[in-house]
Amino acid sequence: MTTQFHRFSAIAAGAAALLVLQGCSSYVSRGITDDGKATEVVFPNIDNDAWLKEGTFPNLDNLRAVAPGVTKDQLYDLLGRPHFSEGIAGPREWDYIFHFRKAGGGVTTCQYKAIFDKDYKAQTFHWLPAGCSDVLAARAVPAVERPAAASPAAAPRRTTLGADGLFRFDGGSIADLLPEGRRKLDALAADIKATDAVKVIGHTDRLGSQAYNNALSLARANTVRSYLAQAGVPARNIQVQGRGESEPKVQCTQTRRAELIDCLAPNRRVEIEVSGER
Repeated sequence: MTTQFHRFSAIAAGAAALLVLQGCSSYVSRGITDDGKATEVVFPNIDNDAWLKEGTFPNLDNLRAVAPGVTKDQLYDLLGRPHFSEGIAGPREWDYIFHFRKAGGGVTTCQYKAIFDKDYKAQTFHWLPAGCSDVLAARAVPAVERPAAASPAAAPRRTTLGADGLFRFDGGSIADLLPEGRRKLDALAADIKATDAVKVIGHTDRLGSQAYNNALSLARANTVRSYLAQAGVPARNIQVQGRGESEPKVQCTQTRRAELIDCLAPNRRVEIEVSGER
C-alpha cells in the first residue's frame, strides 16, 4: 500500500512537472505554426496571470539585439525569464511586462511576446499596444558637429588717395604731407579705427629709377601708417607695402615732361585696404 502510494505520488509529481515544462496557461496564442507564427496572438492578463506583475525596465540595447533565430537561452540572457508562468522548456511563447520612461516624464507600460518555432528559436515578436514597438526605433546618432561654414570673406574695402593730394611732389615724409592730405587722413582714421586689418600700399609713377620709386612708395606708405596710428588706428593692425611703379593705372606717351607728369598722376597714389570691420 505504501509502495503504491509513493508510486502514485511520483507519477503525480512528474505530471505536474511536465505541465510546468509544457506550460499550462489558458492564454496561449492560437494556431502557432512550425515556423513560429500564430494565426491569433493572445496576450495574458497582467493582474491574473503574471507572477512578476511589476515588470521590468529592460535594457534597450539588449532588446534591440533580439532577432529571429535567438534561442531561449539567448533570450533569457538578454531579457531575463518570462514574467508569466509559462514554464521554461516546453512553451512556444514567452511574455514580458516592460516599462519605458517617457521623454517628458512618466512611464509607458507595454507587453512583449516572443513566439518560438518547433526548434524553440524565437521567430516572431509582438507588442501590446502595437505602438510600443517604436521604442526599438534606431537611436538618433547625433551628427558630428561641424563648424558652421564660414561666410565668404568680404572683399577688402579699398580707398585710394592720390599722392599729389597727400604729399608735395616727389616727397614722402610727414613733413611733406599737405594740409588737404592731413584732412583726408584724419577722416580716414576716424572711419577705420574699428577694424582688424589695414594695409597701406604706396605706388609711384615711372619717372626715376626703379630702386628710387620702390623706396619712395614704401616711404609714403610708412608715413601714412604713422599718421593713422597717431590718429588712433592701432599700429599693430597696419601693414605697409611699397610697390613702386609696378602697378600703373595709366600709360602715358607725352614727350613734354610737365604734360607727362600730369598724365601719370593716377599712378602716384596710396591705397588703403581695410578688412575685418567690426
